Amino acid sequence: MAQWCQLQMLDSKYLEQVDQLYDDSFPMDIRQYLSRWIESIDWDTVAIQDSLATVRFHDLLAQLDDQHSRFALENNFLLQHNIRKIKRNLQDRFQEDPVHMAMIISRNLKEEQKILANAKSTEQEGEGAVSTMVVEKQKLDNKVKEMKDRLQVQDQNIKNVEDLQDEYDFKINTLKNRENEMNGMTLKDLEKERLVISTMCYELKAKRQDVVTQLLDLLNVTNALLSDLISEELPEWKQRQQIACIGGPPNACVDQLQNWFTAVAESLQQVRQHLKKLQELEQKFTYESDPITQKKAYLEARALELLKNLLSKSLVVERLPCMPTHPQRPLVLKTGVQFTVKLRFLVKLQEFNYQLKVKALFDKDVTEKKGFRKFNILGTNTKVMNMEESNGSLAAEFRHLQLKEQKVAGNRTNEGPLIVTEELHSLSFESELQLNQSGLDIKLEAMSLPVVVISNVCQLPSAWASILWYNMLTTEPKNLKFFLSPPPAKWSQLSEVLSWQFSSVTKRGLNQEQLNMLADKLLGTKAQRNPEGQIPWTKFCKSANEKAFPFWLWIEGILDLIKRHLLPLWNDGSIMGFISKEREKALLSDKCPGTFLLRFSESSREGAITFTWIEHDVHGKAARHTPKGTCDGSRKHPRKPAPLPVPQHPQGQGLWEVLPQTHREFVLASAPEPMDVENNGEKSGYMKTELISVSEVHPSRLHDNMMPMSPDEYRVLEQFVSHRDIDAVVSPDLDQFP
Repeated sequence: MAQWCQLQMLDSKYLEQVDQLYDDSFPMDIRQYLSRWIESIDWDTVAIQDSLATVRFHDLLAQLDDQHSRFALENNFLLQHNIRKIKRNLQDRFQEDPVHMAMIISRNLKEEQKILANAKSTEQEGEGAVSTMVVEKQKLDNKVKEMKDRLQVQDQNIKNVEDLQDEYDFKINTLKNRENEMNGMTLKDLEKERLVISTMCYELKAKRQDVVTQLLDLLNVTNALLSDLISEELPEWKQRQQIACIGGPPNACVDQLQNWFTAVAESLQQVRQHLKKLQELEQKFTYESDPITQKKAYLEARALELLKNLLSKSLVVERLPCMPTHPQRPLVLKTGVQFTVKLRFLVKLQEFNYQLKVKALFDKDVTEKKGFRKFNILGTNTKVMNMEESNGSLAAEFRHLQLKEQKVAGNRTNEGPLIVTEELHSLSFESELQLNQSGLDIKLEAMSLPVVVISNVCQLPSAWASILWYNMLTTEPKNLKFFLSPPPAKWSQLSEVLSWQFSSVTKRGLNQEQLNMLADKLLGTKAQRNPEGQIPWTKFCKSANEKAFPFWLWIEGILDLIKRHLLPLWNDGSIMGFISKEREKALLSDKCPGTFLLRFSESSREGAITFTWIEHDVHGKAARHTPKGTCDGSRKHPRKPAPLPVPQHPQGQGLWEVLPQTHREFVLASAPEPMDVENNGEKSGYMKTELISVSEVHPSRLHDNMMPMSPDEYRVLEQFVSHRDIDAVVSPDLDQFP
C-alpha cells in the first residue's frame, strides 16, 4: 500500500504529526494530488544533484498542470484556482533553488516513515503491556467523561426542578382560588389538597438543595481536572516540544490537549448557564434558607475563577520560531532574515473566533540590558486568531517577522558579558480577551523558548550548540542569563542528544560503540564512560587553545559531510565513523588483505573521512595501511596525496570487504555509477587521466604480475582512495558522490 494511503489510515494523533510537516513552503495539497508520483522518485539522490533537482522541479510543475486539466474537466473552479496559486508559489520559492525543494520532500517522506514506524510500534506495544503514558491519558479521558456525565445529569436535574416548581406554583395558585371560592369543596378536601402541596414543597426544597450540592461537586471535579491539565499535561507537552526542537521524537498531542482544554471550558460555560437558570427559579420562588440564595454568589465566582484560570493558560506557541531556510535549526534567528512562528489558543469555542488580537514582542521583560544587543522586531507583528487558516483550530501564524539590531555607540563586543552565540533573547506574545456579556476580561501571554540571534550564517553551528545545551538542561523559558554560569551536562543526557542530531537528518543515529568513542573523547578513558560523568559547557563548545577546535564544531563538520556527500553510505551502515585508532587497529588485526574501514578523522574541523585497509607488506604479511591525509568532500582529491600500492586480496582481487562485516557488493550497489567520459565538450565530472608512479617496478611488469581489476573494483578505488591507483587513474570529483 502506498505510504500516503497508510498515513491516512492512522489515528488523529499521528495525522496531527503529519500535518505539522506541511506548510506554505510545500503544501499538503501537492502531497495529496501527486502522492504516487512523489513516492516513485528517489528524492535523496535528487537532493544532492543540482541538474537532477532542476529536472524533477519541472516534472513536478508539469504534474500540477495535468492536475489542473483534470479539475478543468470537472468544472471545479476553486481547485483550479488553488492549483494555479500553488504552482506560482513553488516557482517563486524554488525556481532558483530546486535542491531546496528536493530536500524538503526528502525530509518529509522520511518523517512520514518515522510516524508510520512509530504508529506500528505503538500498536504492537498495545497488544502487550499498555504504556504508563497511555494509562495516564486514559485516566484524563475518564475524568473528562465523568465531568460530561455529571453535566448531563445536572441538566436533567435542573429541568426537573423547573418542572416541579412550575407545577407547585400552579397548584398553590389553584388552592388559593379554591380557598376563596370553595366551589362545593369540603374542608376535608381542602386539607387534603394542602397536604399534597406541602409535600410537593418539601420535595422541591430537597431537589433545589441537591442541585446546588451537585453543582459544587461538579466544580470540584472540574477543578481537579483543570489542575491536572495546567500543572501536568501542559508542562509535559512543552517539555516534549523542547525535546522535539533539538532533534528528539516529534512533539504531538496538541490536538488532544486542545480537546481537553475545550471540554473543561465548555463545562464551565454550561455551569454558568445553569447558575443563570437557578437565578431565574429563585426570582419566581424563594424561601428562608434557600440554598440557591445562599450559594449562588459563591458558585458564580468559583466558576468564573476557574474559567479565567483555564483561559489564561490556553495561549501556547505551537510552532517555535524558525527560519524557513533552516527548518531543522529552530530558535536560531539571523538578523534581516524572515522567520515564522505559530500560536494556538487551546480553547476552541466559536465565541472566541476573531476575538483575540495577538502582538509579538521582543525582549519585553529584559531588565539587564547593559552590554547586551538590542533588537527591533519588523514585519507584521500583530495577528488576529481565527479558525479558518489552521484546520479548524484557533490559531495565528506569523510568517514575515524579522529582527534588526539597534545600533549603539561604543564597541558592544568588549562590553557584553557573553559572546553573541550565548546571548539568549525572549520572544513573547500578548493578547486580551474581552467578552462583556460573559464578564470576561483576561490578559493573555505566551512565551517562546529563548532564541539566539546571529548576524552571520557562520555563527549558526555555535548558536545551535547553545540551543542544544539550554533545552537539554532546563525547562525555564525566562532564564535568559543561563550562559553566565552554564551547568555541566551528564553524559547520559548529552549522548542521547548527540544521537538525535544524526537521526534527525539521516536514517541512523549513533550506536553504543560510536557513543563510547565520543565518551572517551570527552571524558577520557579513565572515566570508563560513566553515564553520570560531568561534561562542562566549555569542553563541549570551546577550545582550550587556538590550535584546537571545539568538540561540537567537529561533530557539526561531520554532520555536514554526511548530509552533502555520504548519506547513503551512512544510512546503510557502511561507515563505522566514530572509531578510535586503537579500536580500528583491533578490528582490522585479524582481517584478510583487501578489508577496509571508513572512520571520521579526528584532526579535521570541517569534517573528513579516513580510509584504512589491510595489504601485504614486503615480507608477504598482512599489514594495516592508512593514507596520509583524508577526504573532506570539499576537494577534488585527498590532501597530501601519496602514491600507494593497490591493496590486494590473496587471490589477486582488489578491495574485498568493508567493515562492519559488509561484503563489497553491498557497498557497490549503493555507490553511484561512474559518469560517461567527456563528450561533445561537456564535462564528465572526472579529472584528466594522469600517470602516477607508485612502485620501483616498471608499470609494464607490474601489470604483467597482476590480475586485471573489474570495473567494480576500479569504482571502489575511485571513491575511497581517489587518485592512488596503480598507474593510469581517473580521479572522481567527490562533489558528484553522496
